[in-house]
Amino acid sequence: MLSRGYGSIGVAEICARADVRKGSFYHFFESKQALTIAVVDAHWQAQRSAWTAVLREPVPALDRLERLFREQVEGQRRTKLTAGAVHGCLLANLALELSQQDSPVQERLEEIFAEQVGLVQAALDDAAHEGAVPPPRPSTARSLVAQLEGLVLFAKLSNDPEVLNDLWEQARLLLGVAEDLSPTA
Repeated sequence: MLSRGYGSIGVAEICARADVRKGSFYHFFESKQALTIAVVDAHWQAQRSAWTAVLREPVPALDRLERLFREQVEGQRRTKLTAGAVHGCLLANLALELSQQDSPVQERLEEIFAEQVGLVQAALDDAAHEGAVPPPRPSTARSLVAQLEGLVLFAKLSNDPEVLNDLWEQARLLLGVAEDLSPTA
C-alpha cells in the first residue's frame, strides 16, 4: 500500500505476496478495508512511539520539534536509498487516495492526524511556556503537520528527498521564530 496505493492492490495479490490462501485472509480480516485499518493502526502505533519518544525528551520544546521533523526527513531519505523511491507518508497517501470513498478508513485517518496535531500542540505549548515561541494559535499545530505532510508529498512527487531540506526552517517561519540569517558585523 505504501508504494502502490490502496486501489491498485487486490486481496488476491495480498494473499499471493503473503503466501496465504484467500480463505485464510478472510479468517483474519472481513475485508480489504479491515486489513487497511489494521495496517494503518500498526503503522501509527510504531510512528506514535517514535513521535512520543522524541517529543518527551528532556530538552527544550523547539529542539524536540526540530528533531521530530528532521527524523521524518531522514526516514524519506532512507527509503529513497533502500527502495529507490520516496514513498511519502502511508497515512497521507491513503488520506489523499480514499478521501470521500471509504468512510471507516477516512475516519481512522482523521483520528490519527488529530492525534499528531495534539502531540505537536503539546510541544508548542511547552515552547510557549519556555518563552521560545509566542503563544500558538489553535491552528498552528495543524499548520505544522500540514507543512510536514505537504513537503513530504512534494518529495514523493519529484522522487527527491532533497525537497525536504528546508522543512524545519519553513516550520520556524510558521512559528514566527525564524533564525536571523543576516551576517554579523
